[in-house]
Amino acid sequence: MRAVIHVSGIVQGVGFRPFIYRLASARGLNGYVLNKGDAGVEIVVEGERDDIDDFLEAMHREAPPLASIETSDVTWETGERHDGFEIRRSSQQRGGGASIVPPDVSICDDCISEMQDSDDRRHRYFFTTCTNCGPRYTTITGLPYDRPQTTMDAFPMCERCRKEYTDPGDRRYHAQTIACPDCGPQVSLQNSDGTAMETGAMAIRRAGVLLMEGAIIAVKGNGGFHLACSAAMPSAIERLREGLGRPRKPFALMAADLDMARDVAHVDEREQELLASAVRPIMLLRKRRQLPGVSPGLHTVGVMLPYTGLHVMLLESCSEPLVMTSANMPGEPILYRNKEALDRLDGIADFFVTYDRRIAHRCDDSVVRVVNGSAALIRRSRGYVPTPVSAAATSHDVLALGPELDVTSCVLSGGRAYLSPYIGNVSRPATQDFLERETEHLLGLTGATPEAVAHDLHPGFATTKMAGRYADEHDVPAVAVQHHHAHVAKVMAEHRIGETIGIAIDGIGYGSDGSMWGGEVLHCRLDGFTRVGHLEMQPMVGGDLATRYPLRMLAGVLHDAAGFADFLRKHAAMFPHGMQEIEVVLRQAANERGVQTSSCGRVLDATAALLDVCHRRHYEGEPAMLLESHARQGAAFDITPEISWDAPAVLHTSPLFRWLWQHRDEDSHDLASTAEAYLAGGLADIAISYAHQEHVDVVALAGGCAYNEHISRVISASLERAGLRCIRNRLVPAGDGGISYGQAVVADARLG
Repeated sequence: MRAVIHVSGIVQGVGFRPFIYRLASARGLNGYVLNKGDAGVEIVVEGERDDIDDFLEAMHREAPPLASIETSDVTWETGERHDGFEIRRSSQQRGGGASIVPPDVSICDDCISEMQDSDDRRHRYFFTTCTNCGPRYTTITGLPYDRPQTTMDAFPMCERCRKEYTDPGDRRYHAQTIACPDCGPQVSLQNSDGTAMETGAMAIRRAGVLLMEGAIIAVKGNGGFHLACSAAMPSAIERLREGLGRPRKPFALMAADLDMARDVAHVDEREQELLASAVRPIMLLRKRRQLPGVSPGLHTVGVMLPYTGLHVMLLESCSEPLVMTSANMPGEPILYRNKEALDRLDGIADFFVTYDRRIAHRCDDSVVRVVNGSAALIRRSRGYVPTPVSAAATSHDVLALGPELDVTSCVLSGGRAYLSPYIGNVSRPATQDFLERETEHLLGLTGATPEAVAHDLHPGFATTKMAGRYADEHDVPAVAVQHHHAHVAKVMAEHRIGETIGIAIDGIGYGSDGSMWGGEVLHCRLDGFTRVGHLEMQPMVGGDLATRYPLRMLAGVLHDAAGFADFLRKHAAMFPHGMQEIEVVLRQAANERGVQTSSCGRVLDATAALLDVCHRRHYEGEPAMLLESHARQGAAFDITPEISWDAPAVLHTSPLFRWLWQHRDEDSHDLASTAEAYLAGGLADIAISYAHQEHVDVVALAGGCAYNEHISRVISASLERAGLRCIRNRLVPAGDGGISYGQAVVADARLG
């Protein structure tokens, strides 16, 4: 018998072909295996039917650790045409399908052991990788994924590396990043003018010593530069904050191992599993030890483990964790070119640890948090991209460009959604250029020809304008998708459901009525929605200024409360123009001037201001995040949410603020917990009512506020008591980083 097998999934660049070679040879089967230029691998096996059946079972059961078989289509024929089994050269032709390029993964234990073995030829070599580990996505320049189409093409293999590369029995067979000290990239420690001070292993060792002495060093990773300093030296952290213009934003840490991670944070079993996985994301963990200046005011700290050989070697010289934060100025993408880093980080970094291999695609670290026992992606980037997310019910090629903040783009093709790396805030030209480049790269990888381009409903977003240009250039429709509908739709698509009541809670999104939404209960199908409930509309005094200065938001709600004007005047230092600005704010609030919003995030911001938790926002989500940390130490008072049930239902927040104001002498931790519980309980009540009314048994929870563990827990528990199932995103971010996925599936549904 002869079987022709087409395998799709993550099967290129992960040791799949030598695995197939060994399986077939062990069973005496003839034929070949080769990478196709499009989706996957082609296998032909010839022999006895029982042996082929056993081969197929083993292919699924014993696949390499980084491989993921999505489909395997088998065509049976009679006759044999081959003598022996071979691994054929990759096909350069593409069949119109999407090539699933594997993501970057962390260095494996085998490679670390070689680096630490004084008798191994890769001893102390920073770029040690194999088929089971190392960078992939960030190296690729074309398809199929072979060495000539990666940034490793600049490093011709030495004789010993080539022998490993061409030996099907070797762990490095067709490892596209294979290298050694004789033929691979070289690392150096440079001073601020680019002069090399040390090279090789000594460069990394000296850098570790300098870090422990208080230096700030720019370190080149697989997807871009980090800025590193000792997490135990507040003076170095303060210098770093001043240089980057990030006075309060939390910094991530890199710990040498799990023991060092446990010294600074609590790590449960699920968190350990994620922390030590091949992705090696930044995990948001509960603090065990305070490290001044690392994550001010928060109960969590972001921790990751080394994911490159360079990181492993660097941490060997460090007795404390390192601050390891993306090297970029606020609002701009991570730096990834050597000269650019030297120029832009001059005056911030004292030294640079860099190497001579080019990075093809910048890629920030992924961020994950365990919320109520389940992993929640906050940022989906390195280690995940470009692995697709299922969108099985879809039938069109669609491009989606996301909102304005925490942007990713998405290409929908062949029932799969391919999301770009984390792009960020696209209000600046450099980030817009980054978005355009990565989107073009995704379109090239997938071979998709979009039939529509989806975008946010907000007419002023850069992504909306970009979508309009794309639509005009390619003669396809531009499909506007309401922000919160997209939030709910991405949960629906991930869980493959066609109808739900959605609770979408976040900052601000442009509503279909032209107002600013953000605390919504929606009855959703993929092709449309009905707004069945929301938080009370509140004024944003000064418009966008209210997002930066939460006391403005609070003034819009409590301006006429007895004693509030005096309360506000006591906080004159929190306003750029002091008392003069406060009087203007009070007049505007009394005249009800300002944009109206139902934003959940703005209610949490105002609560943080009232309780003296946060008066000025330095980074996105800061007041609400600080409030969550504050609330963890308290217990909620039992107050009944006030809801008006006229369609759409309204959860009134003015009564909450009046109650908080009257009880402001109570423990502020209890008041913070009460505010969160009030919002969660009231939104859950509205969702439950409409779910029962519409005979819907599933409620989707989405939006940036869904990361709040207390709010999420209260909503989930309320829904479960009512006999409803609560679903959330697991494969894409609950926040705006997953919006493009939701936009894409909505646009697909509207195309019919």
